Amino acid sequence: HLTLAFGAGEITLSAGSDKKLVTGTATYNVPDFKPEVKVDGEDVRIEQGDYQVNGFATFEGMKNEWDLKLGTLPMDLEINTGAYKGDFDFGGLSLTSLSINDGASEVDVDFSSQNKEKMSLLSYKTGASNVSLKNLANANFVSLVFESGAGNYTLDFGGTFQRDGSVTVRSGMSNLTLVIPEGVAATVRVSSGLSNVQVPSGWSQHGETYTQEGSGPALTIVVEMGAGNVQISR
Repeated sequence: HLTLAFGAGEITLSAGSDKKLVTGTATYNVPDFKPEVKVDGEDVRIEQGDYQVNGFATFEGMKNEWDLKLGTLPMDLEINTGAYKGDFDFGGLSLTSLSINDGASEVDVDFSSQNKEKMSLLSYKTGASNVSLKNLANANFVSLVFESGAGNYTLDFGGTFQRDGSVTVRSGMSNLTLVIPEGVAATVRVSSGLSNVQVPSGWSQHGETYTQEGSGPALTIVVEMGAGNVQISR
């Protein structure tokens, strides 16, 4: 179990560690940002040092960057952050579960190649953010839960499905794009009285339910949105 606890700054994650779990660098110009590594059996936690703001101090001019490479050891990965910019490529890893919790953020997540393990749960919780999740079929997830405040969000289900997937999206006033390739058997149910839903040609509609015929593993998505726009595209 690997936990990354990061505050404000930039963090990059990708495969490529020649070790079993994680290697990388942290670059910072505030001594208190120095990360701490804690190991308790098979639980590893890397956390940013505690920075205390005194008086009218701000984060202007401060640098805090992590660039980490993850190994292919099967792992549960948990990422807890504040307001930050993230660039994550989990392609080729062996994630059995993935949990991301952040505040206001700019994040790009990609599964550029197949996850080597069945992922029981992919959970993403964010505040008012701009988040893009790409090639989610390659995540090999059983269940995906995405919860957000206001913002712009893209869930791209490109890649190759290995099993049926269940997705729940709960969002405030936001713009949500669901990219579902042609040929994927998909059902999307949108529960909202104030949302505009757009679907491409070839989809059928029955009330709040939108369906695309396809073959192979089935994708089921439930969207619960306060208000905003839902666009389904290929």
